[in-house]
Amino acid sequence: MDISKIKANEIDTAYGLEIGDPNAPVKVLEFINLQCPFCKKWHNESKELLAKYVEEGKVQHIIKHYNKETPHLVKGNVIHRYLDYSNPKAALEEMDYFFEKQDEWGTLENLDDVAAYVEEKRGLKVQSNEKEIEGIIEEAVRANIEFVPTVFIGEAIFDEHITVDELKTLIEDKLKKAH
Repeated sequence: MDISKIKANEIDTAYGLEIGDPNAPVKVLEFINLQCPFCKKWHNESKELLAKYVEEGKVQHIIKHYNKETPHLVKGNVIHRYLDYSNPKAALEEMDYFFEKQDEWGTLENLDDVAAYVEEKRGLKVQSNEKEIEGIIEEAVRANIEFVPTVFIGEAIFDEHITVDELKTLIEDKLKKAH
């Protein structure tokens, strides 16, 4: 991923699914789309480590569901509308489910079928999170974020290719600098 055009100073904590203490010394901000297989890889590989740091109060994890008009990601946009940003724990559980079943709902014929799948399989209703979604899109455009996942920890910008060990080292280094 070419990060040279990304404007990290345009990224903030105003929008997104907020997990953990807002006063945590380290912020992990990620732009993802639930239909992206690379986002699934990032999510599955990083979730245990991030959950540990969040539980310890060392990291606030902010997930920005980025609606993309790219044909292979638009079905993810549908699912984003159903995530309850006011209940981060439940939203994370739903994310786990939708990433796990990505091959199932991702092959549905059209967007209405995806919406019906979400409602039938999970019993979810469309949430009033349009302001969040629009804010995330505007932020991503200002920051020149083109690809998902794009993850920020301070000035560090990376994608799904980071290893868990590299992620841990990066967080630990940020924690040391914060103290």
